[in-house]
Amino acid sequence: MQYRNLWSVLSILAVAAAAACGGGGEEPAAVAEPAAPVFDPATAGNVSGMVMVDGELPAPEELMMNSDPNCAMVATNTMSVNYVGSDGHLGNVFVYVKEGLGDMTFPASGDVVTLNQEGCRYIPHVLGIQVGQTLNIINSDATLHNIHAIPAMNDEFNMGQPIQGMEFERTFDTAEVMVPFRCDVHGWMNAYIGVLEHPFFAVTGVDGMFDISALPPGDYVIEAWHEELGTQTQNVTVATGETAEVSFTFSVS
Repeated sequence: MQYRNLWSVLSILAVAAAAACGGGGEEPAAVAEPAAPVFDPATAGNVSGMVMVDGELPAPEELMMNSDPNCAMVATNTMSVNYVGSDGHLGNVFVYVKEGLGDMTFPASGDVVTLNQEGCRYIPHVLGIQVGQTLNIINSDATLHNIHAIPAMNDEFNMGQPIQGMEFERTFDTAEVMVPFRCDVHGWMNAYIGVLEHPFFAVTGVDGMFDISALPPGDYVIEAWHEELGTQTQNVTVATGETAEVSFTFSVS
């Protein structure tokens, strides 16, 4: 009797083990990944505002370009541009959505962004681009330039352009604010590029104004970046069909 009971117990355990291992049973259904939120452009709103400065902006410095006679001949602007603005407004400020977009994704724009070397300057001095969007770098000067990008998150590159009219293209794989650029031939040449996974950014002009359009409704953190004065953030709520206003004030001691 004891052997018969033991045999019954072993038989039950064997059947249970076979069932647990999927013997003859159906595979469990795969769990579908949740779909990413879809943005309906008809619900968009906007953010606009200005960047101001409290105090007197430092006077521009004269850039000594005589080390390259070609630059000395073609330069139309020999003044520094790290501080630009007028009437208490601040230019060359990169303003962008830092937080609030959640899991929404935005394809890279097909528009090509241009960084030009003209008059032995980088033009523009500050700009923005999306991850995967094409950056075209042009040498418009009849002298040697090299483009040295010094990112922390993306791949560094250093390319020479010895001939006027040369161009080459690059893309960035990772969001990064900001990527510094410099020319190792001409020490006064520098620029900054903000790389984002979305298109919601702007750069202020000398009037300090900016607009970020077609933004999904929601609550956001907007950041303003300046190469000398650092960063500031503001919280803003964007509603469908409306324009939220936000302003920043940087202090100059």
